[in-house]
Amino acid sequence: MAARKRASASTETSNEKSLSTAEKTNHKPQESTDPPIAPPKSAFIFKLALLLLAPYFYLLFYHYKIQDDLKRSILINAILSLAGFFLTVKMIPVASRYVLRRNLFGYDINKKGTPQGTVKVPESLGIVVGIVFLVLAILFQYFNFTADSNWLVEYNAALACICFMTLLGFVDDVLDLPWRVKLLLPSIAALPLLMAYAGHTTILIPKPLVPYVGHDILDLGWLYKLYMGLLVVFCTNSINIHAGINGLEVGQTVVIASAIIIHNVMQIGASVDPEYQQAHAFSVYLTQPLLATSMALLSYNWYPSSVFVGDTYTYFAGMTMAVVGILGHFSETLLIFFLPQVINFLLSLPQLSGYVYCPRHRLPRFDPQTGLLTGTNDGTVVNVYLRIFGRKSEKSLCIHLLLVQAIGCCFCFLLRYLLAGWYK
Repeated sequence: MAARKRASASTETSNEKSLSTAEKTNHKPQESTDPPIAPPKSAFIFKLALLLLAPYFYLLFYHYKIQDDLKRSILINAILSLAGFFLTVKMIPVASRYVLRRNLFGYDINKKGTPQGTVKVPESLGIVVGIVFLVLAILFQYFNFTADSNWLVEYNAALACICFMTLLGFVDDVLDLPWRVKLLLPSIAALPLLMAYAGHTTILIPKPLVPYVGHDILDLGWLYKLYMGLLVVFCTNSINIHAGINGLEVGQTVVIASAIIIHNVMQIGASVDPEYQQAHAFSVYLTQPLLATSMALLSYNWYPSSVFVGDTYTYFAGMTMAVVGILGHFSETLLIFFLPQVINFLLSLPQLSGYVYCPRHRLPRFDPQTGLLTGTNDGTVVNVYLRIFGRKSEKSLCIHLLLVQAIGCCFCFLLRYLLAGWYK
């Protein structure tokens, strides 16, 4: 949940009444009342892209010998994703004006008591990312899938889930749904995937655990689909609750998405099974546009945020990563990539379940005199990190938490490839 506070309904109603006459008389001046948002932080995004994508391109073009047809599809998808990045950068300022016009904005709670805390920040800009992503994913079908492709049904089911979740996320932003409803939304959005899924229902047992389990492969049957549904619910909500500071929601998605595409390329390069390679390529086809559009959003959402992403983005991002993990057949590895989110969920469980009082915003306390955040007793990784390591500025805290996310992904690679050995 973003670190923002919406204006009260009474205030906005009175403002609308006072401005209604002017709007009816001359609509154009009202459109330019709110100042334009700050320009994107392009230099920061360029450096971040080099840092995160350098290992990916090294593995794809140098380390592994990947089939030309498969590499061609990945490159076409990458070019479309790059176009999606620039399109998203251009569309966000336009969409910001529209959401501000409809009073869909908030105030940054972590800047309360400072001039920045009184600025109207447009929110729910995740809708732009979701729309651009879906357009890219649909266009990519023309270059990669034929009408009789075995993967086309699951690909379209994945897009249906993502589209459904984006819509429900935007509904949540507008209606501000309670937590018990938020937990049900991903279950509804996952139905197209669960109904269309025709893959295996087995999981691969890590080599160190094989002597204890007695099998290399374990067939879960219908329990696997139940697991898929629960994974979707966890991924969509875990991004949403590990939030509250500028750049954290999008930043953690960018880090995890980078780890996912690196993992997929490693699996494609190490395998000789065409179907297994195609499953991981399928994951790349959806993760690359997610990463590109998310970086575009991060250029506006990085500290100090000029836009808020809203539940629209957190639900969209969580659903997309859950879908690629399930259809790419690496859902167990995906959970390890989500290690900070798992810890955050466990810390949040007493409050989310109602056992301990849960305030509306479980955010750190901001001191306007020093500009530093102090951890509260709320059960979140953000607050626990501040209680352990002391007060920090919002930007510094976000960088630290993203480094923790990156360390968690590195731990996953260590566990997945060095300690547990290859699954196949």
